[in-house]
Amino acid sequence: MPPRTSVPPPRRLPLIVTSDEELLDDLLRLAAASGVEAEVAADPAGARSRWPAAPLVLLGSDQAHPCLCARLPHRPRLVLVGRSGEFDPGWEVADLVGAEHVAVLPAAEPWLVDRLAECGADDSAGEARLVAVLGGRGGAGASVLAGGLAVTAARSRLRTLLVDADPLGGGLDLVLGWEQLDGLRWPALTDAEGRVDAPALVRALPRRGDLVMLSWDRGDPLPLPAEAMAATLAAARRGRDFVVVDLPRRLDDAAVTALQSVDRAFVVVPAELRATAAAARVVAAAAPHCADLAVIVRGPAPGRLKAAEVARALGLPLAGTLRPEPALCRELERGAAPTADGRGPLAALCRRILADLGATTAAGAA
Repeated sequence: MPPRTSVPPPRRLPLIVTSDEELLDDLLRLAAASGVEAEVAADPAGARSRWPAAPLVLLGSDQAHPCLCARLPHRPRLVLVGRSGEFDPGWEVADLVGAEHVAVLPAAEPWLVDRLAECGADDSAGEARLVAVLGGRGGAGASVLAGGLAVTAARSRLRTLLVDADPLGGGLDLVLGWEQLDGLRWPALTDAEGRVDAPALVRALPRRGDLVMLSWDRGDPLPLPAEAMAATLAAARRGRDFVVVDLPRRLDDAAVTALQSVDRAFVVVPAELRATAAAARVVAAAAPHCADLAVIVRGPAPGRLKAAEVARALGLPLAGTLRPEPALCRELERGAAPTADGRGPLAALCRRILADLGATTAAGAA
C-alpha cells in the first residue's frame, strides 16, 4: 500500500454559533480586531463536529436553548453572547449549557477581543496531533496499538500523552508496565472543567521521558464526565506534540467528546468474519463523530479473509495490517511496553502512522 502524503495539522479556529445576522456581524468584527479567523455555525447541527476542538466557542443567545436541547457536551471556554437591551442573560440557561461567562455587547467587546486574541496566541504555539484507537471487538488489540503508538512517538522525541478512556478496560498502565509509577489517575481529575493548565497536568501524571499517561486506578469504575475529557484534551493540544486516546467500544459521552476532537481514528479488527460483523456495529456508532476513520486489520486470518475485504465490508479505508507477533504477547506478560525495542510489525506500522499524520520532532521535541 503506497504511503499517504503527510499533511499539516488543521488550524483550530474559534467557533461562533448564531443565526442572528447582526450579532454575527458584531462577533466577526471583534474577531478581525483581534487578528484571528473564526468559523461560523448557524445551529447545533452545524456546530457539532467542531464543538469539542475549537479553542473558544462564542454561543449566541439565540442558540442557547437549541444547543441545550441538542445535548452538545459541556466544554471549556464557552461564552454565551448577546446584545444589551435584547438579551436576558439567562444565568440558569448559561449554567445548564456549560457557559463559563456571559458577555453582553457592546460593554463586553474589549474583553471578547482579548479572549479571541488568546486563541491566536495558542495557535501560533503549535498544535498537537490527536488520534484515537478503538477495538472492533473485545480483545482486538486496540490498547496494544495505542500503547505502541505512544511509545513509538516518544522514541521519536515527541512529547506524548497516552489517555486511557475505557473505565472497564484492563488498564493501559498494565500494557506499558507502569502500574507502580506514582502520579494522578482519572478519579482525581473527574471534576476537571474549564481551562486545565497544561504544564501542571503533565507534571502530575505518571511519566517516563517524553511519554506521560492518564489512566485508571484499581478502584471501582467511575463515570468519566465529558467536561473532564474536553478540558484534558484541550490542555494536551497546548502542551503536547502527540496524543493517543484508547477508546471503549461502547461510546459514552466522554468517548464521543474525544472522538470528535481527534484528527484521525483507527478501528482495530481481527481478520475474522464474526469480528468484522461486530466491528460494523462499532463503526456505525463511531462514524458520525469522526470525519477520518480508518481500519487496521490484525492477523492471523483463519478463514483466509483478506484485509481489503474487511475494509470493504466496513466501508472504511485500510490504514494498515498487522502480522501475528507471538514474541510481543510474551513481552507484554512480562511487563515490557509494546514497540519498546523499535522492532517488529507493530513498531513498523506505528512509525508509518506517525509519518502519515505528519507528526515529526519539529512539533516541539525536547
